[in-house]
Amino acid sequence: MRPQFLAALAAMLGAAACATAPPPPPPPPGPDGASRVLRDWRSIVTGYDRDRLNRLDAAWELALQQARRYPGSGDLAAVGDLTDPRAALPNVAPPAGDYRCRTVKLGSQGGEAGLGYVVYGWFACRIEQTPAGLKFSKLTGSQRPAGLLFPENGERMVFLGSLSLASEPPANSYGRRPDRDIIAAVERIGPQRWRLVLPWPQTESNLDLIELVPAR
Repeated sequence: MRPQFLAALAAMLGAAACATAPPPPPPPPGPDGASRVLRDWRSIVTGYDRDRLNRLDAAWELALQQARRYPGSGDLAAVGDLTDPRAALPNVAPPAGDYRCRTVKLGSQGGEAGLGYVVYGWFACRIEQTPAGLKFSKLTGSQRPAGLLFPENGERMVFLGSLSLASEPPANSYGRRPDRDIIAAVERIGPQRWRLVLPWPQTESNLDLIELVPAR
């Protein structure tokens, strides 16, 4: 056969193969709710909480001033970098697992009538990987926040959650009860140390810090 005829025949066979070959299988579906991992916290947050987070620097400033001026409860000096507004480090996302956590309240909504700071003891907390993203839960104590951690940048995530009290079941209702809603900046402040920074809490203080370290 002539070379030109062989080349044409090969081209025709290749085209036919492409036309009849089945398409590649689609990628396997992700877990239920996986698409929610990519949601931006700004599409979920309430206007009130957005304003609280926008005024985070002012909360730090006022709360630290009051903590220095007014008497408090507990050993504030022992918490170290926990109370340093500039302590955030890269690679913020905490790994899933069990943690110890404690709350430090800074400042007083009652001014000189309240305590300048309160350092609480340690409680049990947990970080879970869920279909909707990382979830933080405080497991013990009379005030137990729970909610999701949303990526923002390399040094900060944003926590949106709600609060359960006393013997109530775990909170899972952000946006349904504004008086229980919580917003926080999540930061890593050491090799195995994280904090949630809650500006302008509903009661008592002007800034709350929840410290997390892996359970031993």
